[in-house]
Amino acid sequence: MIKSSQRLPKISVIIPAYNSENTISHTIKSVLNQTFFDLELIIINDGSQDSTIEVIAEIKESRIKVFSYPHAGGNVSRNRGLNLAVGEFVSFLDADDLWTPDKLNSQLKALQENITAKVAYSWTDYIDANGKFTLSGKRINLNGNVYENLLLNNFLENGSNPLICRKALIKLGGFDESLSAAQDWDMWLRLASKFDFICVPSVQILYRISVNSVSSNLVRQEKCCLQVLKRAYKERHSLRHAAARSTLKHNWNISLANLYKYLTCKALQKPFNKKKGLAAAIFLWKYFFYDPSRLQNINFTLKLSLKIFIIFIVPTLLDNITNHGEVKRPETETLFKGWVVKKRLEDKNGYPGAVTVSS
Repeated sequence: MIKSSQRLPKISVIIPAYNSENTISHTIKSVLNQTFFDLELIIINDGSQDSTIEVIAEIKESRIKVFSYPHAGGNVSRNRGLNLAVGEFVSFLDADDLWTPDKLNSQLKALQENITAKVAYSWTDYIDANGKFTLSGKRINLNGNVYENLLLNNFLENGSNPLICRKALIKLGGFDESLSAAQDWDMWLRLASKFDFICVPSVQILYRISVNSVSSNLVRQEKCCLQVLKRAYKERHSLRHAAARSTLKHNWNISLANLYKYLTCKALQKPFNKKKGLAAAIFLWKYFFYDPSRLQNINFTLKLSLKIFIIFIVPTLLDNITNHGEVKRPETETLFKGWVVKKRLEDKNGYPGAVTVSS
């Protein structure tokens, strides 16, 4: 019997793609421009009706493997990619998000230097449809057993973040296909209940904010996040000690407060309209109700209330205010190999190199 001498790739990158013609090229290039080369890129075409497949076909690269299926949703696509993957480690990337060139290399190094950890994560910044910086994500650096902290707040923030040991994902059965949102948080929680995490304290994920993204459906997001939380806390209700039950109740309130704080801020993102303003008002009330530190956070609540009031009365005024006082990133970095972004101390316009290839 002749054994194949072909060596398997170290990392499998999985991109679920559905009608992603406008962004998929830049997302793929952010993978191919990684400083870590030993990878396979599995693209699951989830029944796209646009020119996604044609755009992918224009990129000639032996590491790319494309598989097409009828439309089934992101969870099914991720699991399909996972079943096809052969790398020791796996990382998922949404078809409109981007990575900095050192993302995989840094995370793999962190896992190799911390052998008990099975998940490495980094920090996220947010970009708009044009690839410009909009806001910074969480800057949380937690290692080891992060389950309790992750239960209070999804500090990994998105599904394009971690590098994960493939066997750990297989052991847990992959993503929950019954969830229409929050599937990444559910997966990270299940991983955290079994395995250690390690943080790479650097911005390496650029998450694109889009009005058409799954996370923009606020009602669905709320429903699924609550489902994830209820399932996680239900597993902890076996605690019998009174003090433990009291702590559990306190943590439940914090989890809900953080969830509704996130949903309120999500509802207050552009474009502004009265429907989103009403949703923000409802979420803000729930945040205030569950927040154990509501009195200490009253100034924050009042600021959000004022923003909601303006949306109801004169939404165009809020547009003018936010456009005039748009957040500027104080410094920049080279995002992709050969795509150079000049460093400036102030007045940064975003991440132009993330979506514009320089000649």
